Amino acid sequence: MADEKFVMSFSGGKDSILALNRMLEKGYKPVALLTTISEEHGKSWTHNLEHKMLKQVSDSIGLPLLVSECGVEGYEESFERALIKAKNMGATICAYGDIDIESHKKWDSDRCDAVGMKVELPLWQESREELVYEFIDSGFCSVITKVNLKHLGEEFLGKKLTRELVKKIKETGSDPCGEHGEYHTFVVDGPVFRTPVEYEVKGNVIKDGYGYLEIK
Repeated sequence: MADEKFVMSFSGGKDSILALNRMLEKGYKPVALLTTISEEHGKSWTHNLEHKMLKQVSDSIGLPLLVSECGVEGYEESFERALIKAKNMGATICAYGDIDIESHKKWDSDRCDAVGMKVELPLWQESREELVYEFIDSGFCSVITKVNLKHLGEEFLGKKLTRELVKKIKETGSDPCGEHGEYHTFVVDGPVFRTPVEYEVKGNVIKDGYGYLEIK
């Protein structure tokens, strides 16, 4: 039923926000955003975002932020404990922003199965390129915060994701949606936001073949 409650697995990036928007359009009721933080670095695992930046997003959207803070060891168990917290808040579903990678889908389903929740994948098996255009055309604003330097140059860091930028990403031979880890984004404004997230760029950091946008 569309009025069921859900928790959104949330990275701060475009796919999870677009999936959240889809869930809301279908009439599902959100109870919280759920994010994973590296206990070693204090930043989100894939998008390298500080906890306080993600908290700004959740505050703007008007939802609590459930945090799974862990190392590589115990990652799944920590995520499941956060799911149980969401379940106690009334959620029967966890929604994810994965698109078409089967191993990701299995991971999502396994976590939900372990705690007795349903899994929802609003973007599943849709065109990667069409999804990134839907995100942009829906009025969301995001900046590129991480690039794999094997695929994209440092100059892409800090750029706002537009149709023109997607064209440049494609010209490098990269996936337009960044599904192979070519780039990651931080969503700072859009239809589900009450106010834009304010941030300041401190500079770029190059480490282990990746470029990171340092923001605060």
